[in-house]
Amino acid sequence: MELTVLGQPAEQATIEAEGGCSSSGCGSDSDSLSHLPDHIREKVHNHPCYSEEAHHHYARMHVAVAPACNIQCHYCNRKYDCANESRPGVVSELLSPDDAVKKVMAVAAEIPQMTVLGIAGPGDPLANPERTFETFQQLTEKAPDIKLCVSTNGLALPEQVEELSKHNIDHVTITINTVDPEIGAQIYPWVYWNNRRIKGVKGARILIEQQQKGLKMLTDRGILVKVNSVMIPGVNDKHLEEVSRVVKDNGAFLHNVMPLIAEAEHGTFYGVMGQRGPTHDELQALQDACAGDMNMMRHCRQCRADAVGLLGEDRGDEFTMDKVEVMDIDYEAAMERRKQVQDDIEKQRKMKQAGLVALEGLSVQKKELRPVLMAVATSGGGIINEHFGHAKEFLIYEANATDVRFISHRKVELYCGGGDTCGDGESVLDQIIKTLSGCEAVLCSKIGYEPWDLLEAAGIMPNGEHAMEDIEQAVAAVYAEMAENGALEKPAPTKQIAAQAGA
Repeated sequence: MELTVLGQPAEQATIEAEGGCSSSGCGSDSDSLSHLPDHIREKVHNHPCYSEEAHHHYARMHVAVAPACNIQCHYCNRKYDCANESRPGVVSELLSPDDAVKKVMAVAAEIPQMTVLGIAGPGDPLANPERTFETFQQLTEKAPDIKLCVSTNGLALPEQVEELSKHNIDHVTITINTVDPEIGAQIYPWVYWNNRRIKGVKGARILIEQQQKGLKMLTDRGILVKVNSVMIPGVNDKHLEEVSRVVKDNGAFLHNVMPLIAEAEHGTFYGVMGQRGPTHDELQALQDACAGDMNMMRHCRQCRADAVGLLGEDRGDEFTMDKVEVMDIDYEAAMERRKQVQDDIEKQRKMKQAGLVALEGLSVQKKELRPVLMAVATSGGGIINEHFGHAKEFLIYEANATDVRFISHRKVELYCGGGDTCGDGESVLDQIIKTLSGCEAVLCSKIGYEPWDLLEAAGIMPNGEHAMEDIEQAVAAVYAEMAENGALEKPAPTKQIAAQAGA
């Protein structure tokens, strides 16, 4: 009976984990990057945004040095000195290039698994070229081991491509929400172009042309481009498959379809006007429709413009400039520690890939088994290491008879303030259960009696038996147990179907 490792024979996966090659490529990534040439995989291997597997292990940070923006988006409202909102365009401190570099060096010393520095706002980095490129220039000299990234709306991109290519920048993100000016006019009220504010369809057409021109110029120079698209129901949701096709044709490496954030309290036009965001099912369906030869990013957290840490966490309040200024850091020793920590991470990743055995022959024996969604509580490292009550988000995985794949993440309000018991969390727990609608199991390191009972009553089976185990292995093991118990040869539980319908 053949064992499978996420769809590959175990022997082949072991060869790859040991550094050998197979027909799918070389290396040890367990995500969708194994087919890529070595020089591309080297660029994305430890980049938490470009590699889903890497985001469990490596951290990123953003520095807010770019206050001005050259377009207006109906989903954006830039805010300063705001520590309680987690979304793009929000920062607590606006930094000068010199201060930004100090902060990066401090974070690099204190968080040795930080491998990526990005400038993403709070405005548009390329609308602030002097501040952006001064920051990049200093970091190229002082921290050459850190990958440098920039995120832009693309309006000023073509005129800045040459300057970007002079720096240590291998990754650029462009937010492209449409390739149709009529749809663009519903998203962008104006663009600022050639010292004039241009509104409506005309402005949207200019933006779209600049975005596609810049995308092609970057890819012609070997720079990897990730395209972000905000899914706006009723506006561009039916159109984003066409966007995916166009950007792929122009050389984009990765497509990230993100949900609209439109809570009224954020003060955006869409929020105030009551524009809804997509449901989890709508987002997943669109991401699946856009997938294929184009790599899809599903682990995006829509980070603040000053985010620090692993994706899904924000340690920015540990590195405010008043704290950075008084830090006593031995940078030479810190750089040695960075190398050691990252070497250890790579050893762990190779060991994981060599031992990642999924299901045993189920695809041959029981082809009719249905897929199952499972929620996972983790604080990083690719393992199940978070108490249910301490989780601020759950990673959603889909298991079937031959594979385990990451689907998305779902943010939740913290159920437990600390310790092993939680009280007065009924309304929060109700909301968490609603957020996990569609899942049939939740895997965590520990869970209390009350949430256990309520989850089980909602058709979501709690599981604390796989604490500190690899996520994919644990999900596969739970799926195999469900198969052995005959739970996968029939539709999902009635309560779960009802919960989905009411979500």
